[in-house]
Amino acid sequence: MKRAIEIVSGLLIVLASLVLSVSPVWASESRSTAPAGATVYLITPQDGDVVSSPFTVKFGLSGMGVAPAGVEKLGTGHHHLLIDLAELPDLDTSLQATDQIRHFGGGQTETIISLPPGEHTLQLLLANYIHVPYNPPVVSEPVTIMVE
Repeated sequence: MKRAIEIVSGLLIVLASLVLSVSPVWASESRSTAPAGATVYLITPQDGDVVSSPFTVKFGLSGMGVAPAGVEKLGTGHHHLLIDLAELPDLDTSLQATDQIRHFGGGQTETIISLPPGEHTLQLLLANYIHVPYNPPVVSEPVTIMVE
């Protein structure tokens, strides 16, 4: 089951990459305004946790709703998991799917990921229906974990 979830997540990343690569007009879209007080956070793991790979990452959101990519609905967005990024990606353009920026355009609120042993940082960034982060950004505090 875990392997199936990883495969589906991987396919969604590939699909998102293809959609973004053939839709350059999205990069010129303006950022949507985030509702006041909207927050995104990691439920698990938490800062300082020691985990074994693969592990479950659960996303939390307050003050907004979750909707799949491509669904334009006021006050909603979808999650992007930032892995080991030293700084936030460009917030004025559509987020590109990479190993360090994982898209959850299906509206997922959790995933199972595998990371190599060592220290890693995880952070969530919410984006609108076309993968453009909100203004102001709805971004979690980074969480540092140790993978055994």
